[in-house]
Amino acid sequence: MAEVRFSHVTKKFNENMILNGVSAEIKDHEFVVIVGPSGCGKTTLLRMLAGLEEITAGEIYIDNVLVNNMHPSKRQIAMVFQDYALYPHMTVEENMSFALRLMKLKSGAISARVHEAAAILQLTKLLKRMPKQLSGGQRQRVAIGRAIVRHPKVFLFDEPLSNLDAKLREEMRVEIAKLYQRLNATIIYVTHDQVEAMTLAGRIVIMNHGIIQQVGTPIEVYRKPANLFVAGFIGSPTMNFLYGRLQAEGEKLFFKNDSLTLYLPPFLLADAARNAGREAALGIRPDDVVIGPGVREDCSEKIEGILEVSELLGHRENLYIKAGENRILAAVEAFFNQSPGSKVSVGFNYRNMHVFDKKTQKRINNS
Repeated sequence: MAEVRFSHVTKKFNENMILNGVSAEIKDHEFVVIVGPSGCGKTTLLRMLAGLEEITAGEIYIDNVLVNNMHPSKRQIAMVFQDYALYPHMTVEENMSFALRLMKLKSGAISARVHEAAAILQLTKLLKRMPKQLSGGQRQRVAIGRAIVRHPKVFLFDEPLSNLDAKLREEMRVEIAKLYQRLNATIIYVTHDQVEAMTLAGRIVIMNHGIIQQVGTPIEVYRKPANLFVAGFIGSPTMNFLYGRLQAEGEKLFFKNDSLTLYLPPFLLADAARNAGREAALGIRPDDVVIGPGVREDCSEKIEGILEVSELLGHRENLYIKAGENRILAAVEAFFNQSPGSKVSVGFNYRNMHVFDKKTQKRINNS
């Protein structure tokens, strides 16, 4: 396998900036997921690595070898596409062996590689079928098998599950995770689905508008998002944001807006004098919204709100609450048993609260 390095990579289409100075390193045998909304440049970055798009500026290295001008066939990369890209007139076996035949390998070696990959992906009984005779999940496994038989240095996956239904996506996520453990390969996986990113990645690269917003493990980007974009993009259901101003009263710091006042303890945000006057956003995940009477030691004082809508999701329930001008989503155990219009008391878990500067949008608390 191989290391991959992007150094100040830029891509322009005419005057449109698609990638703006992207730098990142993928280690040998690492599973890295590049995630972001549609149009953020993640697929373009993958295609540049594969040699399918030209680089406007910057450098791309595979195993410390500059590949900017290297032909795609020489890069020892295998790519799995969103639309499978199978040859409709070839059988599964012929699709999987096509690249090996172009490489002029001996027939015995080709057969051994194809049958080995077919066994890994449970395709052995399907080798004589045509693509039109396969389900979506089976076609995707054939596309992955076609990549495996090449024994590449790096596997590239470009939104491989986006054409599958929800149940099949879940099953294929498990299969890809098992495949990685078996191959111990270097994998770069592109998706717009943050659930795929969180469940598959060893590290996540989060992109927006052609710029890397944060790189880290799934738990790092979930627990300590670097900015408002990452905080809102990672996590389901999405994080709550309350907007207001930080105000100091003596040595104490408070968050205030037209509807509420919350004390912010020093472990959350130190140096009240330095932070006073900032326009800020408080981020609270729905799981960290505490409902009911009483004040917990690790929780803010309760504020009063009105339950607007409740959504029962099996063992969980989403509560949409309005507190003054603030709208708050709480994720609680099922059967909350209160009707829309009811009064509810809401508090926030200090330990998992996030504070962002509204102007720079960057995180300003370290806890």
